[in-house]
Amino acid sequence: MSTDQISPWWRPENHQDRRPFLLSRNRIRAAVRQWFEARDFIEVEAAALQVSPGNEAHLHAFATEMISTSGTRATAYLHTSPEFACKKLLAAGERRIFDFGRVWRNRERGALHHPEFTMLEWYRAGETYETLMTDCAALLALAAETAGTGTLTWKGRTADPFAEPRRVTLAEAFDQHAGMDLLATVEAGGATDREGLATQARTAGIRIAADDSWADIFSRVLVERVEPHLGDGRPVILCEYPVSEAALARPKACDPRVAERFELYACGVELANAFGELTDAREQRRRFEAEMAEKARIYGETYPIDDDFLSALGQMPQASGSALGFDRLVMLATGAQRIEQVLWTPVADLAAD
Repeated sequence: MSTDQISPWWRPENHQDRRPFLLSRNRIRAAVRQWFEARDFIEVEAAALQVSPGNEAHLHAFATEMISTSGTRATAYLHTSPEFACKKLLAAGERRIFDFGRVWRNRERGALHHPEFTMLEWYRAGETYETLMTDCAALLALAAETAGTGTLTWKGRTADPFAEPRRVTLAEAFDQHAGMDLLATVEAGGATDREGLATQARTAGIRIAADDSWADIFSRVLVERVEPHLGDGRPVILCEYPVSEAALARPKACDPRVAERFELYACGVELANAFGELTDAREQRRRFEAEMAEKARIYGETYPIDDDFLSALGQMPQASGSALGFDRLVMLATGAQRIEQVLWTPVADLAAD
């Protein structure tokens, strides 16, 4: 039985317990908006209804039905990110944009996950993804300052929001925390050596199933051995993901085995995911098709590919973009322990037993 069923959030005593977090949320949102506007960003509002909710294998969407005035019916999706729409705006000529996007992801619920949440996304045309690292550090400090705290906290772990994030590559993290040579199993262009990674993982004492793919093994090592060490004491930027784990990012010019992708962590919590954006429409289609083949293998379903997005991608300038879980940022800045504490009206768990 869910917490909402036991004691609904709208009961006055429950709302009063949550209200300080919610008021801090509003202050942090206002401060973040001012921060972007002071840097010549334009706030946009991406439509939630899309042809495709995104084409990553492990993202699950909410489907709905669009009915025309003549009665024709077509499937539409609530987006899992405003990314596709924002990139179309870059193709249209916008240069610096941000969106407090309401997004929806199915099969996600827990202390850090909610089926409907707020994704803060921002894009810089003609600027590098290293610039986004600086942005992320500034937003961490801004959230803490606005909340009146000098420390980010979650489940007994702390991080200094004013300390410059430590930058660690995936290769360094796998070596340090699992004793594995990750890039020995990755080729330029993204091809991977499943058996090589499986052998290394077994040697490191990590359980491997016979039907695990390279990506499955990679994710298990990341979750079990690497992530627990990230962002303890100070924020961490985990960067240079293998190309196969960065479906929307361009390869690094100096090493085509890895991509211009990073994630920001604090207190062991993933806060942001950022890319140097891929603008090769043909390569993007190939990656989407590979992701959907993997989704079909694992879950028995696929989502449409947005051809309009791929057309826009061919016109989009070189750019970098970041997606930050705004609710998680508020949690860490206020000391909240569950995401429902920082949501004004949490969604009832309709699928609860």
